[in-house]
Amino acid sequence: MKFRKLIFANLFRKKARLVLTIGSFAVALLLFTFLAVVKSAFSRGVEIAGADRLVVVNRVGLMVTMPVSYADKIRAIPGVKYVTHDHWFGGVYQDEKNFFPQFVIDPENHRKVYPEFQIPDDQWKNFVNDQQGAIAGARTAERFHWKIGDRIPLKAALWGGGSWEFNLDGIYKTENGAGDESQFWLQWKYFDENLPAVLKTTMKSTAGWYILKLNSPNDAVRVAKTIDDDFANSSYETKTETESAFAAGFAKQFGNIEFLIVTIGSVVFFTLLLVTGNTMAISVRERTSELAVLKAIGFTDRTILFLVLGESAVIALAGGVLGLTLAALAIPGVSMALTGMLPPLLLSKPLLGLGLVFAVFVGLVSGLLPGLSAMRMRVVNALRRV
Repeated sequence: MKFRKLIFANLFRKKARLVLTIGSFAVALLLFTFLAVVKSAFSRGVEIAGADRLVVVNRVGLMVTMPVSYADKIRAIPGVKYVTHDHWFGGVYQDEKNFFPQFVIDPENHRKVYPEFQIPDDQWKNFVNDQQGAIAGARTAERFHWKIGDRIPLKAALWGGGSWEFNLDGIYKTENGAGDESQFWLQWKYFDENLPAVLKTTMKSTAGWYILKLNSPNDAVRVAKTIDDDFANSSYETKTETESAFAAGFAKQFGNIEFLIVTIGSVVFFTLLLVTGNTMAISVRERTSELAVLKAIGFTDRTILFLVLGESAVIALAGGVLGLTLAALAIPGVSMALTGMLPPLLLSKPLLGLGLVFAVFVGLVSGLLPGLSAMRMRVVNALRRV
């Protein structure tokens, strides 16, 4: 760059101010990146939800069960390819803080409905043949240092309490680790047969919700209406919606996350503008006579504007690189610590690139007003300060 030495000479004029400005920018961008990652985590379930999958729950609420016999009736509806059912188990491992999502699944149809969960065939076969078998997501297995063959005790918070033990027969992964790898699956038959006696009259042969895979996404509206109409006025009325709508509704139970993140993000954005803009305004004011001299010896107005914007952009770029580096180091640890309480936090390469572009954009915007002020400066008036 032609004026690189001049830009860096001006930047290092006040080293303490430069360091503090870059540090403030880095911390603000770290917070902004974290908010973006959290927003992405909550919306990921909606984004990766199968367009050809529907979720059927009890109209009263998600935790109210339905007869397992509904599966055969749903399967008979034209357009339905596969049907499986889940239950929420809700146990804890060793300590109450060791929470992770646990589902009682139907092994016969689960893989047909969820092909994105990748597990070796031999591990799946061992799981199917072992009533006390279990499969854990890769992130949960890593979190607790589990390996295949381990005996996993869980204390049930629901279903009458008590301790349940499972054999870890397999570990599943998702493509590129972008999906939910925190789940823990156990067999429905084992769960159903070992319910406490007090619950067998009400919970025996029930399902928490159904997930069905369609022949075509175009069948979604018709099939959903057919299911709800078929079970209307029954003891267990249903509510059927697309998997994306179900995921979005589930995320809303945490509150209006998107509004909160946008609000905080806006505050961070204006903070960045004020911090960087204030630094550049002070810098330009301190160098009024020097800028006037540059103009007097032939520097054009555009060149002066370019110099100020260049300084601002370098500050933003340095702060952006530092902030994104801190985010890349911190977010995996935060994600591991919050496993079970939040969806997995993933800092993707596109998000890193977007963060860097955002940092430079903020730098240019914050340096624009001081730069225009320097560009429009009259040499005669400015030289009076010499």
